[in-house]
Amino acid sequence: MVTVTGIGSWPGQDVRMALGAVSDDLAGVGEEGLVGLPYLPELPARGPGSDLVGRSAHLLVDLPIDLQPQGWRLVDRPGLDATRTASLWGQDLDQLVEVFDGFEGELKLQVAGPWTLASETWLPLGDRVLSDAGAIRDVSASLAAGVAEHIQAVGRLLPRASVVLQLDEPSLPRVLRGQVPSASGYRRLPAPDPEDASSVVGSVLRAAHDAGAVMTALHCCATRPPMRVMREAMTGVFSAGGSGRRALSVDTTGLDTRAWEGLATSVEAGIGLWAGALPTDAPSHPGQPSAYREHHDALIARWHDVGLPASRLADLTVTPTCGLAGLSPDRARAVTRDTVDLGRAVAETAAS
Repeated sequence: MVTVTGIGSWPGQDVRMALGAVSDDLAGVGEEGLVGLPYLPELPARGPGSDLVGRSAHLLVDLPIDLQPQGWRLVDRPGLDATRTASLWGQDLDQLVEVFDGFEGELKLQVAGPWTLASETWLPLGDRVLSDAGAIRDVSASLAAGVAEHIQAVGRLLPRASVVLQLDEPSLPRVLRGQVPSASGYRRLPAPDPEDASSVVGSVLRAAHDAGAVMTALHCCATRPPMRVMREAMTGVFSAGGSGRRALSVDTTGLDTRAWEGLATSVEAGIGLWAGALPTDAPSHPGQPSAYREHHDALIARWHDVGLPASRLADLTVTPTCGLAGLSPDRARAVTRDTVDLGRAVAETAAS
């Protein structure tokens, strides 16, 4: 069954309207060989606390955080920014329950990963969390506990839904290449060992599985995603006794042959692929066909180039290449519908 979904971010400040659009365009998709995966949208236009880092850092257990001139910083006690973030989360969950009341199916949540948080948050009196190995361990453990609580809370609110977790790691490539600057800007913070990097990510994914997530997806939107570290993070979850489905989520439109070969290795190892195959600037106009056919043909060509069988296309999840927050609401809906059309074309190819 081919699945279609979005990355997570959405334009505007009205979460009720965003949830309605996601519900209309994805929750209702259910046809031969195709299913939609709706999600709780993120609306960064609402300001601090709605951004990926602040929103996710609010889930940290026993590690208060507040917004300061450098960015989100660990503090002794929550401040006004933390209170505002909590209020936004409360609004989101209240509206989620209203729009998806009685929903039976899979529902996706998105959270920043531990390395993105470590590189984008700051110690109480010092550099980035990434500069301190002990702080990294504390943040990753706190995030794992917070993600578990978040999944269980949504499960209680929507008991008929099955939760899918997407862990976003946009900063992971810079972290692994040692490109994150220190507070002074005169040096770069050292890169972690790749094995340690995958283990830290795997600990959060494992907590999500243990909390009841039926699937986890590790997302990185970089043009050169660290495929090996991402794959080993997923593999580590299952070798440690984890259960459920797993997937890597990447922008496939700009990947070179080596990256595609890495994806093929992952697929052959039983890790699913969420293919970011539809650019958000792809043309789409009322009454005219979208450009999804062109992107379908490109995706299928690369799939066959690396020797993957057509039968495995039925396990694919199709997404836009990135979030939709930079678009207008109408354009975001058009991209979502084009993604559904692209997924439908992939399903037809898989069945042929």
